[in-house]
Amino acid sequence: MKSLSKIIKDFSELVMFQHTVFSLPFIFIAMIVAANGWFGLKLLVLGVLAAITARNFAMGVNRYLDRDIDALNPRTANRPSVDGRVKAKEILAFIAINALLFVVVASMINDLAFWLSFPILAVLAAYSYFKRFSELAHLVLGVALGLAPIAGVVAVEAKITLWSVFLAIGVMFWVAGFDLLYSLQDMEFDKKMGLYSIPSLFGERCTLFVSRLFHALAVLFWLFFVIEAKLGFFAYLAIFFAGAMLYYEHRIVAKDFKNIDRAFFTVNGYLGFVFLFFIALDRFLGG
Repeated sequence: MKSLSKIIKDFSELVMFQHTVFSLPFIFIAMIVAANGWFGLKLLVLGVLAAITARNFAMGVNRYLDRDIDALNPRTANRPSVDGRVKAKEILAFIAINALLFVVVASMINDLAFWLSFPILAVLAAYSYFKRFSELAHLVLGVALGLAPIAGVVAVEAKITLWSVFLAIGVMFWVAGFDLLYSLQDMEFDKKMGLYSIPSLFGERCTLFVSRLFHALAVLFWLFFVIEAKLGFFAYLAIFFAGAMLYYEHRIVAKDFKNIDRAFFTVNGYLGFVFLFFIALDRFLGG
């Protein structure tokens, strides 16, 4: 029987737990803006739990449905869902547990959060299906993470505001843009398997162009967010640094595709926290 530490390690690798950092800052950005500052310890804890369980659910569904594809891809053949470290029935149990926990956490926030938890789970599960029949899968993934700021404002205000929609659309284009870059690694494999990705259907040059376009739109909608939410100087600095980081990301990827992991994990991982830092400064010092 496997030890508890080994089970935790395998499941952490299964869902790439560290990548929760992509959505978590934007939940807190929305909560800080909605509350015009500190939103309380209770919502901090519930927000973290909601983000973790939602992402665990989404990644669990993805890994379960992609077992056949991942087994044939040299880049993914050593994933726990493929090499036998985590069995199919264990993944299904993991998915069910995290779905239940997400709904329970949402119910502890407010009624609107509870009722929205069900369509949110449906959207989170949709990505794995879309890439089998539509190149829009990149945007579906963006929508899934773009729900984070919507969830944040719902937690604080029990409503959806226009500025949170702008923030969410920005997140959608940001995520879709870096997912396009990441998908370049599997371009030839996706062609061979008949999977629908923009790299496999339209090639590398088109992918780089669309990714740049998506990231330009992300910055634009984040600017709309700052204007609509009537934020101040530090919020505009957040937009500037986010744009600069995305520019740097495209520079290093265009120079050498070996930098894709660095761009995907490092640059994007820091971007959310830089954005959060400046929005927090704006609300706590200038709000």
